[in-house]
Amino acid sequence: MNGGIVDAADAVVPVMDHGFLYGMGLFETLRTYRGRPFLLERHLKRMAEGCRILGIPFSPEDALASMPGWIEALMKENSLEEAYIRYTVSAGVDVLGLPGEEYSRPNHVLLVKALPEVPENLYTQGKALQLLETRRNSPEAPIRLKSLHYMNNILAKRELAAVSDPRSRQAEGLMLDVRGHVSEGVVSNVFFVKEGELYTPDASTGLLPGITRQVVLELAGAAGIRCTEGLYTWEDLLAADEVFVTSSIQELVPVTLLLDRQGTGRTVGRGAAGPITRRLLDLYRQKAGI
Repeated sequence: MNGGIVDAADAVVPVMDHGFLYGMGLFETLRTYRGRPFLLERHLKRMAEGCRILGIPFSPEDALASMPGWIEALMKENSLEEAYIRYTVSAGVDVLGLPGEEYSRPNHVLLVKALPEVPENLYTQGKALQLLETRRNSPEAPIRLKSLHYMNNILAKRELAAVSDPRSRQAEGLMLDVRGHVSEGVVSNVFFVKEGELYTPDASTGLLPGITRQVVLELAGAAGIRCTEGLYTWEDLLAADEVFVTSSIQELVPVTLLLDRQGTGRTVGRGAAGPITRRLLDLYRQKAGI
């Protein structure tokens, strides 16, 4: 916490911290490859932009200089060779009430844990995508921030956990926006392929513009795959040749089964990772150095 290493039970913030009182704070989630944090500079750049909007002081240059060593020390303290990393910046202590001025004393918290175990066949056989009733709420700012206000995602996660269909046990949940357009997964961005072209929802659907999402768009463009961001429906996914979801922790995961709210399932393609999904995953891992 704040540059040091303490036991999690001792890493506390005061009740007057505006991250606790009003959700004024941001976080980034990333992972390591061969012990090194991947795309750290991009995550810190997004953190800096969000802090600017929230009025929280943050220097991406200082963070980039100190963060690798801090992560390495914390991983060593926890005997981790690879890690799931969450970096949080909370606004810090301020008045009881809504402040009119910017913050001055933020709290910085770094958490690490072992990377979640992934079934060997996840990247070939894929997973299901379950359509949810929970709608993606509109962002507080023009573009969604990765803020400490995560109620919408938690409600969606609880809805997914309550689905009785056994096919949904390892599924990702899909949220539409209030207009009925595909927005994003509970913890992922969504892509689909139709006739060799790549599509992903536009940021106007309220999605979080993920770091992995942006890298995939860049890799696809460099590989000559046409990419379009737009407004799409559940029916567009049903008609797709390939579907996959992206996140910093799980990379690119094929979606091979689409489940609607009535329990009707539709196999995507041939029920396995499609050629463009596999190609983009290979390119992503090459960029990660594996």
